[in-house]
Formats: sequence, structure tokens, C-alpha cells
Amino acid sequence: MLSTWVRRASGRAGQRIFSQVAEPKGVGRRLCGIQLPEEMSAEELSKELQREQEESLKRPAEGNGDLGEDGHLDKRLKQSPSKESLTDVKKFPKRKVVLLMAYSGKGYHGMQRNVGSSQFKTIEDELVTALVKSGCIPENHGADMKKMSFQRCARTDKGVSAAGQIVSLKLWLIDGILDKINSHLPSQMKVLGLKRVTGGFNSKNKCDARTYSYMMPTIAFAPKELDVLDNGFRMDEGTLQMVNRLLCRFKGTHNFHNYTSQKGPRDPSARRYIMEMECGKPFVRQGLEFAVIQVKGQSFMMHQIRKMIGLVIAVVKGYATVNIQDRSWGEEKVDIPKVPGLGLVLEKVHFEKYDKRFGGDGVHEPLDWTQEADKIAAFKEEHIYPTIVQTELEEKSMLNWMKTLPIHDFEATATGLQEHKGRTVEEDDDDDDDGHGSD
Repeated sequence: MLSTWVRRASGRAGQRIFSQVAEPKGVGRRLCGIQLPEEMSAEELSKELQREQEESLKRPAEGNGDLGEDGHLDKRLKQSPSKESLTDVKKFPKRKVVLLMAYSGKGYHGMQRNVGSSQFKTIEDELVTALVKSGCIPENHGADMKKMSFQRCARTDKGVSAAGQIVSLKLWLIDGILDKINSHLPSQMKVLGLKRVTGGFNSKNKCDARTYSYMMPTIAFAPKELDVLDNGFRMDEGTLQMVNRLLCRFKGTHNFHNYTSQKGPRDPSARRYIMEMECGKPFVRQGLEFAVIQVKGQSFMMHQIRKMIGLVIAVVKGYATVNIQDRSWGEEKVDIPKVPGLGLVLEKVHFEKYDKRFGGDGVHEPLDWTQEADKIAAFKEEHIYPTIVQTELEEKSMLNWMKTLPIHDFEATATGLQEHKGRTVEEDDDDDDDGHGSD
């Protein structure tokens, strides 16, 4: 038979609940670790409890974990917040953040992780492993990235590098978080910054624009009669101006269905807006002259940037005429070459609308990485540019690609809609220019 009553006690005890349980004869009663006699009045019970409370306040804190007289942990001690069994992660808040990443893409099969496939190593494989080992996320989040709301801003593909990749996710804000994550990453990959964002932030959907660069040997702009790897070749000012005139024509909104695959000319998602596109002054690395083309656009389809540059090279070298650009934006099917992915680098992603709304709310920071500019530049000089230069010298990817230009028929066209081959507009629209190996 169970009878229960509640008594209010003063002081730290607060409201206490006492239970009296009928037990076999000869067995004493126990309350909060106190052995009670068979017969005890309510007044005597109250005094006994008060005495026990006073003694418990005198006990040292390090007594946590001691066993009671009956061999069981005292319930009061078992609830202590300083108990060793409390995991460290409960001490840190779990928050939505963005990470600024830089990496050299050589040796990796792109950014996006293929869970369950260990054959092809990706950038996200390395990142997730580092997040788990550093204690930023639980291990099961690594197997199911949706649990940490993970989202990359751009899906760079095989061999493509990044100096300003952004990923959004939820993680525990542990002490020394960047150093701990980087300690588990390879040298050709680094997290350069971290910022808090709103709970519903998605790095891909909130991105207003992306800026890519393409580093290439200037021999690509030499007349076709000079299609040999001549380290002594230097691009003159007239050729540079011609290149920039052609690049400038891409600015604005055009139908780029010919610059990707599996999109028809009347597919609305094939219309893309280019804000800037320009080739910088040439420079020399290890005796070979290079130039960097930068392009900023709202979004890019798969292979779009590499085909834009490929078409300009074909015109400058004399394989195609200038009017091929205008034809490529029409409904005709135009054969456009695609440069190798080696020199393609994701430089920066832009969040102007998000910054305008939340950047000055006093809680969230603008997603501007000006303070990290020196670290970004240093990483490119140490890991990205040397890899591009050395690989070009060893593998001659641009020279080998230039040998394929005569195969293309730049005058041949085919009218009519291109088939989607089973892909939806939404799936296509998610693609970024991400540099598959050259055809």
C-alpha cells in the first residue's frame, strides 16, 4: 500500500515529496539515504530530514559519485551537473554557421561527397572527416549530412580549385574551432573563416553571384601556326585587347544552351546573366607566360565558363569567325570546344541581398571576407597557383587540348530543340561550372 504526502520545507530544499511504502515486517524504511525506525512521527521525520540536509551541505563537492549504504548511487549526487559522464559537447552551443574554404582540387573528384562510395575521394570527404575528428559534429552526421543542414555554395568538379568556397551547416562552436578543424585537413585544404548566419540560411540559395577565374598559358591565344609549347611566347597588347573585346560581348543576359549539355534553346534556365568578364595582364611563372580571366555571373551551368573561354580561343586563333558568338545564342546547335578544367578556380561567392537584410542587425555579420583577404592570397600562392603551373608544365593539358581544335566544325549547325534526356529544369538549374576532364 503506497501513501504519499507533500510537505513544504524552507531554504534550499524547496518543495519536497516524501513517500511512505508499506514493507514486510522487520524491514526498516529509507528516505533519501536515511535509515528510519519503524515508528516515526511527521515532526520527527521533519527534524531528521533537516539534519540530513545540513550534513549534505558540509560534504565536499568531490564526493560526487559515492555509493549510498545500499550500494546504489545517491539520486541527489547522480543529478549533479559536474558528473564526469556529462559529454563535452553539451558545454557548447550548436549553431548555424558558414565556413570559408580554400583548396587545391588536384587529386580530388570534385567537391560533392558521394556517401557510400570510397572509390573517388572528394573535398567534402576530407571536410566531414575533419569535422567529426575535431568534435564539431557527431559521427552520425557524417553519414547523413542532412542532419547538420549541410549545403555547399558551388559544386566544383574534378581538378577544380577554390579560394572562396562557402558551405553552410550546423555544428558545435567548440573552443579553437578553426585550428582544430584544420589540424585534421590535408595541407592543400584549409578553412579560413567562420561566421554565424540565420537559422534558415542556405549557402546555395542565398548566393547572388559567383566569381570564377581561369589561369591559362597565353600560348593558347597564339596563331594556330604556333601550336607548340614555346616557353618564349609572349602575348602582345593587340591580342590582349582582342581577347577582352570578345569576352566583353558575353556580358548581359544570353541564351547559353550551347554552352552546356542537355538543355534546349527554349529552356528558360539556359538564360544566364553575366556581370563581368575580363582577361588580366599576362605574367610569367617558371618561364611560361600565363594570364587570368575573371568572370562574375549570377549563376553558371555545367561547363559554361570553360566553353565561353574555349570559343574565344577558337576565334582568336582563327578557327572560327566572330559571328559564331551571335549564332551560339540563337536556337541553332553550335559546336563549341571546352578548355581543360585545370586552371578553373572558384574565387568568391556573393551574398549582397542577405548582407543588406541581416548584415547590420546587430546579431549576424555581413558575409564579407575582407579581413581574410591576406590568408586567401597566401593560400593561392602556396597551393593553387604552383599546382596549376607545375601540372601544365608536366602534363601540357592546354597544348594537348589545342590539338583538338581542328576537329571541331564551327560552321556546322543543327536547328530544332535539343532533348532534355530525362533531366528536369530544376535539376539542370542546380549545376555550376565545375570542370569535368576535357573531351
